[in-house]
Amino acid sequence: MEEKGKTITIKVPSFNVEKNFWKILSILLLITLAGSMYVNLTGKAVLTLTQPSADEIGKKVVDFINNNLVQPGTSASLVSVKDMGSYYEIITSYQGQQIPVYATKDGKILFLQAIEMTETQKTQTQTTTQQQTQEIPKRDIPDVKVFIMSYCPFGIQAVKALLPVMKLLDGKANITIHYVDYIMHGEKEVYENLRQYCIQKEQRDKFYDYMLCFVQSGDYQKCLNEAKVDVNKLNVCMNETDQKYNVTKYYQDRSTWLSGAYPPFLVEKDLNDKYGVRGSPTIIINDKEVRVNRSPEAFKQAICQAFTNPPAECNQTLSTETASPGIGPLTGGSTSSGSCG
Repeated sequence: MEEKGKTITIKVPSFNVEKNFWKILSILLLITLAGSMYVNLTGKAVLTLTQPSADEIGKKVVDFINNNLVQPGTSASLVSVKDMGSYYEIITSYQGQQIPVYATKDGKILFLQAIEMTETQKTQTQTTTQQQTQEIPKRDIPDVKVFIMSYCPFGIQAVKALLPVMKLLDGKANITIHYVDYIMHGEKEVYENLRQYCIQKEQRDKFYDYMLCFVQSGDYQKCLNEAKVDVNKLNVCMNETDQKYNVTKYYQDRSTWLSGAYPPFLVEKDLNDKYGVRGSPTIIINDKEVRVNRSPEAFKQAICQAFTNPPAECNQTLSTETASPGIGPLTGGSTSSGSCG
């Protein structure tokens, strides 16, 4: 499957943050004067869905933002929706920035900010304890599968944290990257999923170098060259995989899209179904889904717990810095909980 030299333009709608500063500030002031931390979407703006799905809530919230909070000619776009228990976290895109907003599950109230009413240190301690106390099945050679979307910022964050562990435990553990069975980030994700899938499948010795380059630069042509990938062999694999799983066919047929918004990507649907994958990233160790803080050391510790007899490499200490989400520097993240899906 070749892109045949055409230029693919991916338009990323966004807020003009500077021009909307006073409008957004005014909304926040009104909220404060009203003595609450939410905007009640009543009248014309009310969200009236009954028992709406997460996807429907995300669409309604973005529609509300575009109809009420931006100037003509500018818009926001939906990145992801995450179920937070009693409410949804909706990640929106503003001029290349990913900014979260929040909504109740009945679709009637939009929160511009959610405040966690616990001490930061306490929360961090609980997260670390949860990871340490997870019961991970043990094997002589652990099997690690990390499911991502190739342009999901949080999937990329997980890959950044995983790569040093892949290198450290090469030949000791079976660590592979896999792909969620639907697309959330446009046509570029269709091509990149196929590209990464085929490099790992047929030129695995080039995969680490390609991924290390891609998560930092996002320039696949540069990364193919730097990793010395056999492009002819890659194109054959991409074409064959595309035809076998009808990737392009489904992308072009909107009637097949999930919730009318997300094209299917069925290359690894069997694995998605087996492990109940619902978003990017999903981490499976020895057939069990686990939560892992997104730093190289945290990934190493989780995987080393899965050995019957951990190798000497497990005694090495890797970076404890949280990886940064999205394409760019390897470190600099402030959270390990974000996801797409």
